[in-house]
Amino acid sequence: MTSEELDIAFKDAVERINNLSGPFPADFLLRLYAYYKKATNDYNRPSSAKPIINAFKTNALFQVKDISRDEAKRIYIDLVDNYCLYRK
Repeated sequence: MTSEELDIAFKDAVERINNLSGPFPADFLLRLYAYYKKATNDYNRPSSAKPIINAFKTNALFQVKDISRDEAKRIYIDLVDNYCLYRK
């Protein structure tokens, strides 16, 4: 998959997951959060009003620190594809 194709597939996966109604499992949301942040180079600190949620988000970001942006996009796409496949 070329870089352009990967970007298109990633944007499509983001749109698909955003158009689904919840509720979503918490662990799934944390993985999506971390891979999305890594894929988009968004390194802002988590900003939840609840410290425990910030801690979980920070931990999720820490777990993806050693992967590339492209790998984060691929994993994000796979997570969305699998979730949509088994959600039906």
